[in-house]
Amino acid sequence: MHQPELMHMLKRLIEIPSVSSVSPSHDMGNRPLIDELAGWCEAGGFRVEVRHLEGVADKANLVASLGKGPGGLVLAGHTDTVPCDPHLWSQDPFQGVVRDDRLYGLGSCDMKSFLALALEAAAGFDPKDFRHPLVILATADEESSMRGARAIAEAGQPLGRQAVIGEPTNLRPVRMHKGILMEGIRVTGQAGHSSDPSLGNSALEGMHRVMGEVLAWRDELQARHRNPQFQVAVPTLNLGHIHGGDNPNRICGQCELHIDLRPLPGMEPDALRQTLTERVDKALQDTGLDHEVFRLIPGVPPMETPADSELVRVTEELTGHAAEAVAFGTEGPFLRQMDMDVVILGPGDIRQAHQPDEYLALDRIEPMLKILRGLIQRFCIHA
Repeated sequence: MHQPELMHMLKRLIEIPSVSSVSPSHDMGNRPLIDELAGWCEAGGFRVEVRHLEGVADKANLVASLGKGPGGLVLAGHTDTVPCDPHLWSQDPFQGVVRDDRLYGLGSCDMKSFLALALEAAAGFDPKDFRHPLVILATADEESSMRGARAIAEAGQPLGRQAVIGEPTNLRPVRMHKGILMEGIRVTGQAGHSSDPSLGNSALEGMHRVMGEVLAWRDELQARHRNPQFQVAVPTLNLGHIHGGDNPNRICGQCELHIDLRPLPGMEPDALRQTLTERVDKALQDTGLDHEVFRLIPGVPPMETPADSELVRVTEELTGHAAEAVAFGTEGPFLRQMDMDVVILGPGDIRQAHQPDEYLALDRIEPMLKILRGLIQRFCIHA
């Protein structure tokens, strides 16, 4: 039976809406949730710092520290959720409902619950025993811009030496993931009457050349880069959206293509963007078509923590599983920029994330608490 205080926290986090989205009509702040977390942390003896995000009045990160000393362990999670379709849920997404040994609610799996579990795990320790601090980090906007994690990295203030991010991994440690680049390609030509091709310059036909060049580049990338630890062992490049022209009897004046590129660890995002630009230039040389390549999102770099790092070894011991690789992105690369070893490890299942009737299985709670307590013992007390 789970402690009433813990279940209260789990349900309360679900009850406080904190959707982040690239669409302004869905986006909302996270301050009410951050303020609730800050109060719990202060009651637990943490030193609390709320860091407002520049230029956004209602969004903030939370950095809460317990104990003193060098280095330390960071338990990190994002406070936001994706939007949802309430009519597809069997109950209110913003009510934590327990049934069938599951906690249902938006963010139960991905990943508000981890923040409550981190607090619960910390409550069993006396900070006077800590040789290194425990830090709970709660961020904003992971599901949209990752603005919260970017702000933490840009501030450059050391938080700890090891970090565990509680994204849904089925209680298995993850030490690497692919990056995410979403890029737009816009080709501009000259509209004209379709009866005479000399009256215009088709952007759509130019984009056809671009698509051939991009797909050839994809083949080259997949031939050169491979990592068998990933389920999909090669980098992927998806042609996800295209729009051009407005009528069959008009030569297409403009065409736009959006692509998604998932690079493996070791592949440099800026170098990939440069190569993409060069390949588009090559495809359209001597066509007279204007073109530009631009970012749709800032992008997330791939992440890799060395297999022989202490954090990876300890999480493998505590979970009984070898560290894995996943295709989805996290805030891990931004914490890696701060000279931290990072492992992704949480109680949820990625198959429940971003789905109607999202849930966390209750039988994952005690194993996750045991892992967290083991991490605190190892890196805050015995390290």
